Amino acid sequence: MKTALITGASRGVGEAIARALAPTHRLILGGRDRAALDKVAADLPDATAWPVELSEVTAADVAGLESLDVLVHSAGVVTLGAIADTPAEVWRRTMEINVVAVAELTRLLLPALRAAGGHVVLINSGAGQRANPGWVSYAASKFALRAFADGLRLEEPSLRVTSVYPGRVATDMQRGVRAQEGGEFEPSKYLEPETVARAVLAAVTAGPDAHLTELTLRPSEGPVS
Repeated sequence: MKTALITGASRGVGEAIARALAPTHRLILGGRDRAALDKVAADLPDATAWPVELSEVTAADVAGLESLDVLVHSAGVVTLGAIADTPAEVWRRTMEINVVAVAELTRLLLPALRAAGGHVVLINSGAGQRANPGWVSYAASKFALRAFADGLRLEEPSLRVTSVYPGRVATDMQRGVRAQEGGEFEPSKYLEPETVARAVLAAVTAGPDAHLTELTLRPSEGPVS
């Protein structure tokens, strides 16, 4: 079986991706909540919890992983606010988790990815294609993530690199976003996490002659951001 490492795997989109890949992959489930990761891993045939603070990952954390077929970056943070009201610490935290941690983990895993001719999947956002008022710090991080994916694709031609741009997804993270917006959480108007996971699965399982570089998903009703 192939091996996949998924960050943000304790819930939401990351968990859904883990479940979608489970029939064909050994899984390494990354995240901060060990209990939640263990719970997800217990439901899957060949999964291992990897509790980690992504902003502090070192080479020692990935030592021994010599070959990696799939790396999915699904972890992320969002803090809404107007530019005038967003302090530097919010910008730094958002960039640290959404961009810098992604770049560093990818860098550390490049030897393993190269050995397998692997696939890097980055869960981006509609905010990575369009910046809206109140979302600028998050959108800036997602635009940067898009640039990282584009550059990685060019610098590492032996790898496949896919950016996925979902609209709103019915997750706990979206519940928090709606609370920040002062609006109601309406999951029927959002994408299901499993829908995003199926898109990732399609990219990962595309034939060797196909390289799905970008996938955009939007809810059939409701806001697109």
